[in-house]
Amino acid sequence: MVISPFSFFLSHFSKMDRREFLKIVGITSATTAGLYSCAPKQDAALTSKELGPVPTDKMTCRTFPGLGNDRPSLLGYGCMRWPTIPNPNGEGNMIDQDAVNELVDYAMAHGVNYFDTSPVYVQGWSEKATGNALKRHPRESFYVSTKLSNFSDYSRENSLAMYHQSFKDLQVDYIDYYLLHSIGGGGMDAFRRRYVDNGMLDFLVEERKAGRIRHLGWSFHGSKEVFDEMLALHDQYHWDFVLIQMNYVDWHIAKGSGIGAKYLYEELEKRNIPVQIMEPLLGGRLSKVPDHVVALLKQRDPERSVASWAFRFAGSPKGVMTVLSGMTYKEHLEDNIRSFAPLQPLTEEENEFLFHAAALMEHYPTIPCNYCAYCMPCPYGIDIPTIFEYYNKCVNEGNVSESRQDANYKQARRAFLVGYDRAVEKLRQADHCISCGKCNKHCPQNIKIPRELRRIDEFVEKLKQNTL
Repeated sequence: MVISPFSFFLSHFSKMDRREFLKIVGITSATTAGLYSCAPKQDAALTSKELGPVPTDKMTCRTFPGLGNDRPSLLGYGCMRWPTIPNPNGEGNMIDQDAVNELVDYAMAHGVNYFDTSPVYVQGWSEKATGNALKRHPRESFYVSTKLSNFSDYSRENSLAMYHQSFKDLQVDYIDYYLLHSIGGGGMDAFRRRYVDNGMLDFLVEERKAGRIRHLGWSFHGSKEVFDEMLALHDQYHWDFVLIQMNYVDWHIAKGSGIGAKYLYEELEKRNIPVQIMEPLLGGRLSKVPDHVVALLKQRDPERSVASWAFRFAGSPKGVMTVLSGMTYKEHLEDNIRSFAPLQPLTEEENEFLFHAAALMEHYPTIPCNYCAYCMPCPYGIDIPTIFEYYNKCVNEGNVSESRQDANYKQARRAFLVGYDRAVEKLRQADHCISCGKCNKHCPQNIKIPRELRRIDEFVEKLKQNTL
């Protein structure tokens, strides 16, 4: 039996759910009550033939009682994907500081004032590059966010050293938003070992009292049980904000964790805890959706980018303070600024439309990887993120056949095999996985990595043997 995409959509999202979402979003005349215009420090508009100048003075900002006078931009700059260039010493790549400076300058000139980084981003160089770029601007003109990313060594000595190093690399004497990084991995036992047993959480609370940390929160990648336990600690520690994954595909149920963003958001809103959003594009996949979904979105609004729909979804709920995006290229930055300068919150009909699109995409067997590379290095040299990225790209482009009976089987078979060898070195391909499982515990999306690698390897072998 063939089920229509819209019937599939209706079976997953009740009318009550849609009404509840709209209540959360606040699609009324009151929506604009907490919105302000963040004036830039300088005018550096870039023109476009199709859309006109990129706005410099229309960035949407929200204020929250618990954050004082802060007015962070609704679009936040995620500093996980700064541009890189080959290292002169021949050993891998290094951050292109000139390019970072240009991106930061452009962002700030167009209303973006929130920058999120971590000691582990970009092979450990993100904080320093971000600090070098931001120090060229008045300290009061931006908000900087970083994290205690003590994944491998959670001793008090190492954790304190990481904390103090962040100040040095960022070249600041206070940090606006400080996070306990990636709560959920390893459950509450890991949380206690990383932050409680070593006294670091108590230390950070005292640092907040002293003003060296202005706001304290955490980022979440885990189960419902861990999330609930963390919220139960709110009375004790007073979480100023929380960073969660949210997009229109994961709103009800996220593939990796089994917990939907709807639940996370609503529980935070109940407690008046401001919400930060990561993965609005689901690792870039919501900017590279299957062709038939692109056609659907373009039919609805030819001038709006595919990515802008995802950003509007993430930014519409009134409890969201900022939506983080890792923008490597200026054209992505420009497009995202247009989505938030100013934000046009979703209407009821647009919300239904996006959930319909999400239902269509659920039929495609992509892997929910955001290519963060936390699973790396693999002890056996497997290039896990590149394998997953290549596979997802082929799925979205229609180059993953289900059988030899498919009309384009020959072309798709050749395209997949040739592209696979070009994208991933043979010694780093999926067939070298021994299912040791060391990668699983590091994955924030809770992907069963060996299982997915095995699935891809079996698919490749069937293509090679022509037995699909």
